[in-house]
Amino acid sequence: QVQLVESGGALVQGGGSLRLSCAASGIIFQMYTMGWYRQAPGKQRELVADISSGGTTNYADSVKGRFTISRDNAKNAVYLQMNSLKPEDTAVYYCNAKIAARSRWGQGTQVTVSS
Repeated sequence: QVQLVESGGALVQGGGSLRLSCAASGIIFQMYTMGWYRQAPGKQRELVADISSGGTTNYADSVKGRFTISRDNAKNAVYLQMNSLKPEDTAVYYCNAKIAARSRWGQGTQVTVSS
């Protein structure tokens, strides 16, 4: 059974930092592109960052230079280091595992940034 479990969400002041973690099980982790998406109230879910099986990273323009995605294949984990957080980063953050046309989602973790 595939499981993606996110952790690390919290309430943080603007300008602060958070590190999100996603632990994966039930998949051959190193073969998957892993990503972080977010969904703010009243908005569509959007890609924040992803990292391919080969380690190539991709970021939304809104987070470039502030967020860093990384993966640890030995631990079946993907991380999102978020620095210089802004109130507009407030959202539920979801972990995603994708291979070919198959996509799996975690339950999400809430990040709230106060001004």
